[in-house]
Formats: sequence, C-alpha cells, structure tokens
Amino acid sequence: MKSLWNDEQAREYDDDLGLRVYTSRLLGQDPSLVLHGGGNTSVKIRETNILGQEETILYVKGSGWDLASIEREGFSPVRLDHLLALARLESLSDPQMVNELKTHMTRASAPTPSVEAILHATLPYKYVDHTHADAIVTITNTEGGADRIREIYGDEVVIVPYVMPGFDLARACARCFAEQAGPRTIGMVLLNHGIFSFGDDARQSYERMIALVDRAEHYLQRQGAWDLPAPEAVTDVHPHALELAELRARVSEAAGRPMIVRQSRDPLSTTFAARDDLEAISQQGPATPDHVIRTKRLPLLGRDVEAYVRAYTAYFEAHAPHAKDEKTMLDPAPRVILDRELGQLSVGKTARDAVIVEDIYRHTIEVILRAEALGGFRALPAQDIFDVEYWDLEQAKLRQGGKPPQFSGEIALVTGAASGIGKACVDALLAQGAAVVGLDVNPAITELHARPDYYGVVCDAADPEQLANALELGVRRFGGLDMLVINAGIFPGGRRIAELDLATWRKVMAVNLDGAMSLMSQAHPLLKRAPGGGRVVVIGSKNVPAPGPGAAAYSASKAALTQLARVAALEWGSDGIRVNVLHPDAVFDTGIWTEEVLASRAAHYGMTVEEYKTKNLLRTEVSSRDVAALAAALCGPLFAKTTAAQVPVDGGNERVI
Repeated sequence: MKSLWNDEQAREYDDDLGLRVYTSRLLGQDPSLVLHGGGNTSVKIRETNILGQEETILYVKGSGWDLASIEREGFSPVRLDHLLALARLESLSDPQMVNELKTHMTRASAPTPSVEAILHATLPYKYVDHTHADAIVTITNTEGGADRIREIYGDEVVIVPYVMPGFDLARACARCFAEQAGPRTIGMVLLNHGIFSFGDDARQSYERMIALVDRAEHYLQRQGAWDLPAPEAVTDVHPHALELAELRARVSEAAGRPMIVRQSRDPLSTTFAARDDLEAISQQGPATPDHVIRTKRLPLLGRDVEAYVRAYTAYFEAHAPHAKDEKTMLDPAPRVILDRELGQLSVGKTARDAVIVEDIYRHTIEVILRAEALGGFRALPAQDIFDVEYWDLEQAKLRQGGKPPQFSGEIALVTGAASGIGKACVDALLAQGAAVVGLDVNPAITELHARPDYYGVVCDAADPEQLANALELGVRRFGGLDMLVINAGIFPGGRRIAELDLATWRKVMAVNLDGAMSLMSQAHPLLKRAPGGGRVVVIGSKNVPAPGPGAAAYSASKAALTQLARVAALEWGSDGIRVNVLHPDAVFDTGIWTEEVLASRAAHYGMTVEEYKTKNLLRTEVSSRDVAALAAALCGPLFAKTTAAQVPVDGGNERVI
C-alpha cells in the first residue's frame, strides 16, 4: 500500500479542517480501506465562540457522508470538553449518547456525529483516522489473530478486543489505551473491526495509517496468504433470465416489497460460489459486523429462499425472545445469494444498495480466502453479529427512512430510449425510484446516465435475437422486469400509398410492429413474475383514431400495435399484467421534428411555428415529458385497476373527438 499524499494538492487546503477533508478523501479512494461510507476521521481545532471564549471542537465525520467524497460540511463540530465528560460516565445508552452528541454541536445544520465521536475525543492526538482495512480484518479473523497483530506491530499499536461500536467501545478503547500506550504508539487495532492511526498533523496521521496497513499486507505476503487462488475462467452461455426473475420474485415476497437482484459472474465470485467447502467458510458471519447491516448475518446458499427465511426467523426468536415486544424483526430476505450456477447475487431495496452489497461481499470473499490461507477464517460469535443487526441506532435509522419512491425496487425497460419520448420515460421512471434498462440502436444509449440504477444497451428493436440478449442483460443487472414501455418506432417521410414501396412498408412494420410483438412475447414470462404485477405501456399515435394522408405505413403499424396491445390485455389479465396504450400527437421535441420541418409544416397550414405547435383544443404544447409523466402514471397505483385503455395525449384533437 502506497501513500497518495501530494504536496501540490495539499497546498490547496489552507487550514486544519481542509487538510482533514483532503486526507479523508485519500483514504476513501482505496476500497481496501473503506467501503461505501465506512470508516471515520476527525480533527480537534481551537475556535472562539460567539461569547469570545476559546474552546476545542472535535470535527468528526458525520452520518451519511462517504470519506471518498466528503466536504467540509460533512464533518460535525462537537464540543470536546463535553465529549470528555461523557467518557467519564459509567454508562450511557446509545440513544442518550446520540442525543448528547447532537445537542452539543456548534452548528445545528451539521449531520449527526459518528457514534465513535467519544472514542475520537479520548485519543490525545489532533488528527485521528479509522478504517476497516481488509488486511487487518483478515488477520484478526483467524485463530490467534491478536497474537499475530502483536507479532507484526509490537508496542506500536494498542490492541482492543471486539466491542460493539458506541459508548462501551469508547470506554474500552480509553482503558486499553491507558494500559498499553507508550512513546512508540502510533495506532490502535480493534479486533474483528479495523484500525486507528493518529498524529499531530493530517499527513502524519494519514501516512501512519498507510504504513500500518502496508505492514499487515506484507505480513500476509510472507505467510503466503496474500495472493488469491487463481479463479476458474467463466464460460457461461446459459441464459439465466427466467431463473433470476423467479428467484427475485421469491426474495421480494420474503422482503415484503420489490427488490433488486444483481448477478455477478466474474471469475472470483463464480469460483467462490462453486467451492466444495462453501458452507463451512461462508456460514460463520461477515468479515466485520459493520457489514452486517448491508449483507445480513449469512448468505443464502442455493435458491431455497423459504428455508432461509425459516432459519432467519427461528434464529431471531431464539436470540431475542422478548424482541417482539421491543422491536420489529427486520425483513428476513437474504442480501447475498451464492449459487453454483448463478454465481453471486446481491440483493438491495434499490440498485445502489445492491451495488454496495456486491462490493462489500466481494471484499468479504477476499478476506475469507486470505484468512483461510493464513490458518482458517474465524468470524465473531453469532450473537455479536446479531446484536449489531438489531442495534438500537440502526433500528432508528430504518424507522426514520421515510416512504420510499413509488417504483423503488422495481425494474422498467424502455425501447427507443436515447431521445424524445423514450428518453423522457427513462427520466420519469428513474425520478420515481425505478431501475431502468434503456434500449436504442443509437450507441449514445450506453452513456445516457452514469448511475447504478440505469443500464443502457445498444439494440435494434426489429431484431428478435438482439431483443432477447437485451432482456437477458437487463435481468442479470437488476433481477427481473416489472414495467415495459414500448416506444421504439420510425416514421418515414410522407409518402402516399400510390408511391409507397414495399421495402419501406416492411421496414416500418419490422420496427413498429414486429419488433414490439417479439419483445412482448419474450418479456411476458418475466412480467408474469413481477412482484407487484407486470405493466406494459405502448406508445401509439393519434394516427390510430385519426390517420392522415401520406402516413399509411406508420398509421397502419401503430393501429396494428394498438390491436396487439388489446389482445395482450385480454390474454395477460389472468397473469396480473395490465397493458395500456398512449396516443400522443404533435410532440415536437423529438428527433424527427427539426426546425426546418417545423417551419415547413407551419407554413403549409398558414401558421407561425408557435401556432402550429399549439393547434389543439387546449391551445397547449405537448412535450415528451408530458407523455412520459402519463406513461409512468399508467404504471403506478392510480391506474392499478385499468387495462386495455387508450389514452390520448394531444391537447384535444377535433378529428379524434
């Protein structure tokens, strides 16, 4: 492990808190040190308050901030004297502790301070860094881990037995520090938890962390426990979409809400999931209890979700016999699934949650494999892990989570998604919490959004094989399909029937009708397994009820598509799938309506462009976002009892009415 300190970059931060931000970000850049909000850092600064009195303020990482991207505002300023006074108490409940931390900040708008604020306060150093370094967690999760730490560091680190984070951990660290610290002390190792470093300036504290972890990594190298076993090559060609959708449906049922299930088929995950000793090495618990909130106590081996739920419930009742009176059991659905054929599956309430679970468990795999090579992985006792999962503070976070977005945990697929109505549908569904797969022949579809809940696939909507591949990729990314928006279509230049060639006719039908039929047919078994019932929205056209001259191919294709949707509604109603059609008109913010075309059509009617855009009964302009908003609404609870509807989005058209 190497220091990332850069003098030129550091000069951009001209005060103590700024340098605290800088080195925190350096730590956050390395996932082998901290993952997704893990770890915390602090700095003690003398300040003058509004009364002109000098006091020392502990700036400690606030809840909800990630070290990789933390800003000055992410540090919570807490009065140090009060924290030290709290540390002298004999006992303090976690809710009381949080209240004391929040009520003794100097900035009311600051985030809730880290639960380890008192621990940071008791360490007599200006800067304190704390990480969950993989190398440290690996070594301390083996038999005799404490002895190995002494062998590596001697008297340079204080060793603290595992204690759950909070007030008791702060007292334990203060006691161990008083007993063990000496002039050579530069760090502190919390067994099965992580490591602290400290110093008089930001660089010293940071580089001590890097040096300490580097020594642990070199120890693993010397013991032949650093290089991971060579994974087997992945030669998977078997389609998994239906299996994943079925498994997701059962996981969602156990969770009581739709869930995202993300498949990992990389060589490391796949090889680990196929190990003969998987049950022995994976069923002890997580690498550190800090991960249990995301990944749960144990992964599911295989696909028997119901057996996992029974075991989880039984364990809860056995280890918390009075818990039903005091707290509610967390949903018993697994968060990690290891299957010989499917590989590693990561489960989350959102796509981002599933990515976090995937990242954490990948690091867990590496920790387990290295610990096995070092002498055998030994996780904490199950009760310690259970206590963290049902920790008062974590329960409070869950209760304060608020109502999730409408489509949280659900998956939508939108065709023709790179521009116009399709792009607007993607945006509308993302805004309401859905994970979205966007398909388009335009390669720009892959870069439409850079976020974990969006996946763009280049796909020709007229090619059944490409559509099948896109569905497979989408299900592997998110786990299933709940909503399908069929928007892809082409509109050839105005051409009367007498001038319409068969090749143009067939091309329009291939995209607008044949491709839609193929996609609906292939998507049906996935939609049938949607936890909340499948939904299909077909983007039709005003030309269905009111065709115009010169648009025979387009009008006929959209009319046939509408009829196809009506038949689908008849056939799929018993599967809980609803199918509805939108008929937009005069949506001018799409690719086919250039300024030149608009001007030409407006002149044809003797109108200005603005008059032409609003030539409907309501004299209003219809935008792609208007159509997308209604498409999203048709997928939502407001239309839960509506199927086979044809809804105009045209501002009122005399010919239709």
